Amino acid sequence: MKRNKGKVVTTEREFRFEFKAGKQSCVLSVPVEFPVQGNASDLHGRLMLLHSLPCFVEKNLKDALSKFIEEGTNKDYDREAELALERLRTGEVDTDLLTNAWAKAYSDTTLEHARPEEPSWDEDFADVYHDLIHSPASETLLNLEHNYFVSISELIGERDMELKKLQERQSSEMDKVMKELGNTLSDQDVNAVASQHFDTQQVLENKWASELKQLTTIQKQEYQEWVIKLHQDLQNPNNSSINEEIKAQPSQLRGSQEANERLYEEQIQLEESFTIHLGAQLKTMHNLRLLRADVLDFCKHKRNHRSGVKLHRLQTALSLYSTSLCGLVLLVDNRINSYSGIKRDFATVSQECTDFHFPRLEEQLEVVQQVVLYARAQRSSKQKEQPDMPRNGGNDDKSKNIERNPSNILPGEFYISRHSNLSEVHIVFHLCVDDNVRSGNITARDPAIMGLRNILKVCCTHDSTTITIPLLLVHDMSEEMTIPWCLKRAELVFKCVKGFMMEMASWDGGISRTVQFLVPQSISEEMFYQLSNMLPQIFRVSSTLTLTSK
Repeated sequence: MKRNKGKVVTTEREFRFEFKAGKQSCVLSVPVEFPVQGNASDLHGRLMLLHSLPCFVEKNLKDALSKFIEEGTNKDYDREAELALERLRTGEVDTDLLTNAWAKAYSDTTLEHARPEEPSWDEDFADVYHDLIHSPASETLLNLEHNYFVSISELIGERDMELKKLQERQSSEMDKVMKELGNTLSDQDVNAVASQHFDTQQVLENKWASELKQLTTIQKQEYQEWVIKLHQDLQNPNNSSINEEIKAQPSQLRGSQEANERLYEEQIQLEESFTIHLGAQLKTMHNLRLLRADVLDFCKHKRNHRSGVKLHRLQTALSLYSTSLCGLVLLVDNRINSYSGIKRDFATVSQECTDFHFPRLEEQLEVVQQVVLYARAQRSSKQKEQPDMPRNGGNDDKSKNIERNPSNILPGEFYISRHSNLSEVHIVFHLCVDDNVRSGNITARDPAIMGLRNILKVCCTHDSTTITIPLLLVHDMSEEMTIPWCLKRAELVFKCVKGFMMEMASWDGGISRTVQFLVPQSISEEMFYQLSNMLPQIFRVSSTLTLTSK
């Protein structure tokens, strides 16, 4: 008997197996170390191969070896148990510590002794909000949210005004400096002034960002505490005055009709709606819409006066904790931030109103960044474990991109942000695309198209029944996007989305959904109606029946 590495006690026993080969009696004798490391079948196979044993003893050898290992293992267990009991009798082991360890292990692994899961604050607040928004108190909630929205808007207005004044003053100073360049000032002086301007602007932006974050934090805390208190008061039947106060409030959701008309006159939005049926035997009805609008119009709050909110905001709030979520596909670059382009514009819109239910956009992006880094590390370790796996050229390019900057995502990949403070959407799918989407030769296997397929699959599995998709896979038109280019791209996206929607039946069992195809605001009306005529040619549009009486 010996100790292996000072932890496991190992013993060596001799295994004997007798068998007859014709008239000869043979004996196989090999040492076996206990506890046996590995599988008994593997040891049996090695014995058959190393000793060139005949095949007719294979089964008997396996049975004898298994029995030998089982008996030897039980003997070791019995010996260790006797030693443990002896230490217990002699007082080497504390009885109280041992019984406490046994009781803890039993309670941790037995369901009936498991502690009930405590509901989190977010879950409690979600349940309370869902109850209130579907009660007469919904108008009170939305009016309070609108008041907070006005406060944030005023603060943002002051910030923009001060930044504008600073930029104008700095521009005037830079003009004066450039006029003196070569006379009394050198290039170093110009660079020093530009650096000073940049530092001053950064300080001012950080100051306003801090004030905005502080205000949203205070608003979120006040709002959540007020919602909880209102729910508790409404649950008390003795508080009839609160119910009467809620019912007596004037309806601020009904804006004046003239203001609504002026709002729609300012933003003319082209729209066509279709009802289609998909499926071979079990047909599912879906709603399709073709819209010409800016992608951020689905996120901005449209208000007609300071004291009210729009009715579509009520609809968004009613479906916040439901199985009818609304999603939006936003085309972004491969960097997970909100510093430039459409990402910066979206971040600006999301700051215009406090999100009372989900973390701020910056916090969500930080979590996404950590998840991406972890996923890249896991994928890299698996590739190192399997270095001989064949790779095609595309995967080599992806590996190079990942090695260059593992914090970036690849074209076709997307991340999701959750929002309760946007106008008409709850979920935003940030789909990564590259400059290839502006070319006219993409196919159905392009990463952007496959990304749309994965987004639709997430919608099916996570209760999103309305999704808005950029039909041309761009948010802005450019010179190379001619009429043939637009028609070819729209036909590709229409056909691919149709195929993906037919796959939905196997993903969710055939639930009716609304898919909105969005084209840029700058597209011409002629082009819009050409796309509108193309849609019913690709999808099976429901035909109307005209009933006449004889």
